[in-house]
Parts: sequence; C-alpha cells; structure tokens
Amino acid sequence: MYEKILMAFDGSETSKRALAEALRIARLTGAQLYVANVIDILAPFGMGLAYVPVDLIAMYREDAKRLLEAARDEAKAADVHCETELLQLQSVTDSVADCLNRCVTRVGAQLVVLGTHGRRGVRRALLGSVAEEFVRETDRPVLLVRGLS
Repeated sequence: MYEKILMAFDGSETSKRALAEALRIARLTGAQLYVANVIDILAPFGMGLAYVPVDLIAMYREDAKRLLEAARDEAKAADVHCETELLQLQSVTDSVADCLNRCVTRVGAQLVVLGTHGRRGVRRALLGSVAEEFVRETDRPVLLVRGLS
C-alpha cells in the first residue's frame, strides 16, 4: 500500500493529531514515516522586513529541531521507522506548500498527512491555508486531519 509517508509537523495541537494519524497508518502499512518542519523566517514579520537577525534564525532552527526530535521519539515509541527533515523557504516568493511539495518529490512519498485548522470565511481568506495550497499543487494523495474545534 504505502511505503513512504510524509507529514508536516509544527508542534501545534492540530499537527500532533496529524502525527498520531500518520503513525497509525505507517504502523498498519509498514511504511517509513518522514516528518518535515518548514522554517518560514519571514512569517512573523511580513514582507516589509529586509533583514532577519541571525540569532532569530538560529532560535527558529533550534525550536524546529526540538519539535522534530519529539516527533522522532513518538515514532520510535510506536515502532515506526522515522526520518526527520528541517526545511527552509528558499526565497520571499517561496511558500510552505511549495517547500513541502519539493520534499514529497525528493523522498518519493506516496501519501502526505497534514493538519488543518478548518478555518472558514474571512479568517481563511485573511490567514490563508497551507493545506489548501498544498492540496491544489500536489499530485500525491493527501490526508487532512482537522484540529479539535
């Protein structure tokens, strides 16, 4: 069925639920799980910031590494082979969805598991949706896991 599953993990409650589901599927199918975290250093600042302090980037990287280590520990406890990958946007025009799509292609994932907050209306229009953009752009099956409302 599935040999390689990719899931995006940012440490939110929604992504924790998605990780649990990805682990369940990987355990049932014997698939290898790839857990990715994407660092978007410009997100907190918007497009107006021309310079991001190096120490801030280092802090983001350390936080992301801790999250990936926690995901790896969960996979180990579930007896699922897991690899983690820390990704970073390549330019100001790059998106988290694009970055994840490149990773999907590189690792050859046959299923992608993403958490989604399930925002509607104006909130979705203003905040956007990584999951929605990813689903529109990918050629792989995607399982969306909703957060608790």
